[in-house]
Amino acid sequence: MLPALAVLTAAVLFGTTGTSQALGPDASPLSIGVVRLAIGCSALAVAAAVLARRHARRRTGPGPVWSGRAGALMVTTGVAFALYQPLFFIGTERNGVAVSTVVGIGSAPVIAGVLEGVLTRRRPSPVWLVATALATVGVALLGFGGQAGAAGSFSAGATDPLGIAASIGAGASFAVLAVAQRRLLEAGWDSFTVVGAMGAVSAAIALVALPFVDLSWIGADRGVALALWLGLATVTVAYLLFTWGLVGLTAATAATLTLAEPVTAAVLGIVVLGEQLAPLAIAGLVVLVAGLALLAAGSRRARDPEPFAIEG
Repeated sequence: MLPALAVLTAAVLFGTTGTSQALGPDASPLSIGVVRLAIGCSALAVAAAVLARRHARRRTGPGPVWSGRAGALMVTTGVAFALYQPLFFIGTERNGVAVSTVVGIGSAPVIAGVLEGVLTRRRPSPVWLVATALATVGVALLGFGGQAGAAGSFSAGATDPLGIAASIGAGASFAVLAVAQRRLLEAGWDSFTVVGAMGAVSAAIALVALPFVDLSWIGADRGVALALWLGLATVTVAYLLFTWGLVGLTAATAATLTLAEPVTAAVLGIVVLGEQLAPLAIAGLVVLVAGLALLAAGSRRARDPEPFAIEG
């Protein structure tokens, strides 16, 4: 019960990211992403290191041996997470929270599946193929469906192509992150060591970039609250809950629970921000979520001891 609640809470926290950005002061996607990483990943790296050390004391057998490959994979997770930030916020800025989050989350497992297939040379399952087809159709419908603004004005044109591309790029970044983390877990690395390494590398990148971005928005109304929420709530707390909860769940259960993220984002975008979508775009969201649900139900082995999911 508690592991499921932890993963569900983490997914809901992830789903608030885009709406939080929209409710905060005006700031560039790059600046918001850098601040989110600097705050959230710094705290995540410290907390995960403490938890990983506790896990190491309980280990009965020998731990994994450090290698250049392990180091490269850990750096890859941090770089991929850092790239995800501005791409995600560009998508939400241009196409709204509902569309951009679902496109990003929908494309991530599809791209991850392709990468896994290339690396393992295993043929994809029929379930994955059907889910991928649905996700692709959903993204296409969203791209051509048009969008209505918060004030109710409708545009018959396609959703912003740069925004769609940025959301897919964010999904690709997380696909690379997930595949790299998967390799580390399979090699015997502790889950908190893996997520802590991601946090440490991402935080280092953000701290280097911090002097080169505009931080004036932090001093504006709700600026500090936005920075702390995006950093501590949607990164530090969410990833600690997510990592802890995965240990006690089957892969199928974890994958299903993570669907709370795009659902949360879509509901908040429509209800809180007043985003209005054209009928074709709504159909695209429905098809894409259907693909995600099918993927969650059938693409993971129930006895998989170390499931992973795509979260943002």
